[in-house]
Amino acid sequence: MKELFNDYVQSLETYIMFQIKQETQRLTPELTAKGRKPISLSMGAPVEAPPEFVTKKLIEAVNEDGLHTYTVPKGESYFVEAVATRMKNRFGIDLDTKTEICSLIGSKEGIANMIRALVTPTTDVTKQDIILIPDPGYASYKEMVKVSGGLAYGVPLKPENNFMPNLDEVAANLEKDGYSMKKVKALIINYPNNPLGAVANLDYMKHTVEFCKKHNILLMSDAAYIDMVFEGQPKAPSVFEVEGAKDVAVEFYSFSKPYSMTGWRIGWVCGNKDAVGILAKLKSTIDTGIYKPIQKAAAAILNSKEGDEYIVEANKRFERKQKVVVDGFKELGWPMDKINPPKATFYLWLPIPPKYKTSKEFTDAVLQKSGIVLVPGSGFGENGEGWVRMSIVASEEQMHEVIKRLKEDGFYFE
Repeated sequence: MKELFNDYVQSLETYIMFQIKQETQRLTPELTAKGRKPISLSMGAPVEAPPEFVTKKLIEAVNEDGLHTYTVPKGESYFVEAVATRMKNRFGIDLDTKTEICSLIGSKEGIANMIRALVTPTTDVTKQDIILIPDPGYASYKEMVKVSGGLAYGVPLKPENNFMPNLDEVAANLEKDGYSMKKVKALIINYPNNPLGAVANLDYMKHTVEFCKKHNILLMSDAAYIDMVFEGQPKAPSVFEVEGAKDVAVEFYSFSKPYSMTGWRIGWVCGNKDAVGILAKLKSTIDTGIYKPIQKAAAAILNSKEGDEYIVEANKRFERKQKVVVDGFKELGWPMDKINPPKATFYLWLPIPPKYKTSKEFTDAVLQKSGIVLVPGSGFGENGEGWVRMSIVASEEQMHEVIKRLKEDGFYFE
């Protein structure tokens, strides 16, 4: 039956995290038997329970009358109003609840459907619409563009440009590569960044807005990690703190990372009313929105003291665990002073030891010998080769165990 399915779907690769999970499951009995039960540092997902406050609100909402019926893709009034209040309190941004906010079944779904709405599908690479994506960047961006029948063009994020590249240079390189800026439909940015942990400043956000206005393209800001900045650091800016950003931009938010609500599948997109409206119209043919009790609970946590306190404490835990790992890798010979570990997210982006030819060779060796599950940088784009991503989501005790195993098994930076 495979021949019945379109070329876009048939060309998809299995998401790298699922590939890694399958291999880990295969090796688990053998690793456990030799005292190296796998410690997973691959998935970008918190392992702590969500705030008790939000689970109680969910239980209350489940028992309310009238909340088990169909909802609408744009979101119930109590949810979109809570979003508007959050954006006003957090960033000083005014949003029209009727036209500038749409609920999402997680930000991943929203980004994928926005790309789908932008791209006119074709397998002819000379005619494909182009989406500019970060490289290295979230592995699903490229596949989202591919399955929509478009072309993903990487925007290089490198230490030498502080992971904030000059977009005019990107446009010039795109033209040199034989493509046309006239075919570009959107630019995706992601700060704080997965897999790098890098945070952009407001000046750079202004640069992205000006670039998109100049070329008449949509700016898609993936802000899934925007609340995950360590204590004492400048807050990560919203693109809408740039004057006039709503003319060209939308921003995607998630409950998954800041509140450990990964399985709840709820988020929102806000900004340009045309883009938000078109996405809502597309979603009305695809889904029927998010379960009302989940919307009720999410609305309650957004502007609560309990929600803000949870984020602060979670960030403190990630910072403590990062210190354990950074100190450990320094003892293993990694040049941590030069690497300048990020002050946001739960990711650590590390170079592989010189004796390994590829990032996958290194992560395979660490998994097979030590049972430590990492992600090869090559899974995040061409510029990720030679690097590895570690998600510092396991317990502090497990982070100590990771360093212990690496030392015992001889994984030094040499």
